[in-house]
Amino acid sequence: MSTPKKRRSRYDPASEDFKKEQFPFYWLARLYGRYSMAMEKALKKIDMDIPRWRILFILKENGESSISEISIHAIAKLPTITKIVYRMKADGLVETATSASDGRVTQVSLTDSGRQTIEKIQQGTRDIFLNSFEGLTEAQITKLNSTLEKIFNNLPQD
Repeated sequence: MSTPKKRRSRYDPASEDFKKEQFPFYWLARLYGRYSMAMEKALKKIDMDIPRWRILFILKENGESSISEISIHAIAKLPTITKIVYRMKADGLVETATSASDGRVTQVSLTDSGRQTIEKIQQGTRDIFLNSFEGLTEAQITKLNSTLEKIFNNLPQD
């Protein structure tokens, strides 16, 4: 009979008992890689990419967000998000304005064109989402999200 410590060591890359197929980050990396490839392929058909998709959907949910808020939710560096937002502004997908409460903060919101683009994205990527979670119950998806959030919060921020 194996001990709890012995069973757990399969997940620890520093252990002699480590097995990559037992390492959750192995599967997270593979999952994210496959998901990214599928999304890139679907988004390319509608002249979109993943960074702009992320920003559009953050704004869809939040309404208006500062560039730094977008950066946090997109898990991207502030200068990168700033460049993308201003390219999206030039493309007519978003509008920017100085925050009324803090002149140093730039607020970003969707334009009508941005909302129409979101509709195209939803149509173009719907099957990816539906197929990804096929065979999983709502409770399983909720548990998965809860577990991933816990792991995320356990990781260092810097």
